[in-house]
Amino acid sequence: MTRFTDLIDGYRRFRETDWPAERARWTELAEGQSPKVMVIACSDSRVEPATIFDARPGEMFVVRNVAALAPPFETTPGYHGVSAALEFAVTQLEVEEIVVMGHGLCGGCAAALTGAFDDAPHGGGYFISEWVELLREAREAVRARFPEPGPDAMLEMEWAAVRASLANLRTFPWVAERERDGRLTLHGAHFSIAEGRLYVLDEAEENFRPA
Repeated sequence: MTRFTDLIDGYRRFRETDWPAERARWTELAEGQSPKVMVIACSDSRVEPATIFDARPGEMFVVRNVAALAPPFETTPGYHGVSAALEFAVTQLEVEEIVVMGHGLCGGCAAALTGAFDDAPHGGGYFISEWVELLREAREAVRARFPEPGPDAMLEMEWAAVRASLANLRTFPWVAERERDGRLTLHGAHFSIAEGRLYVLDEAEENFRPA
């Protein structure tokens, strides 16, 4: 089990090996960032985008949250953390692609599908339940097809979450505009933890295919 002291040990190894080897890269990054891709991924500790995509520092703008969800466009007051990251990536960094990457064995999708935290109190799952309400419509469609929440239902829920996030991204005017004129491309993906395999969504055929 990794603890903070282990993280500090890892940092020291980074300073001794990776930092000197990539010194020119870090000097360049100190002047600013210009990633071409934004990745919306899950907070799950098993699904690290930089590891999965073998990416170097500065190559991806990443936002992570429970179930890798993108909310719909809203203008109501509040703390819109994912929307702020999206706005920064698209309008300021001018990324050219956005990848929504769900994954297998996703606890957030399981919570949405089973309703495990419905009516939970604060500190007992309240915020989890509120967040995965973004998947309400997707959940009902999956439940209609799979009355029992088994492995097939879970996989379908995880796929549906990726599709729902892509649909929500397209409600942001500056995302939709850039996608229409070709400045921005959206992708859906699903990483199977058990297989170590990435599946990419073919939106035309509505299927996930191995990358």
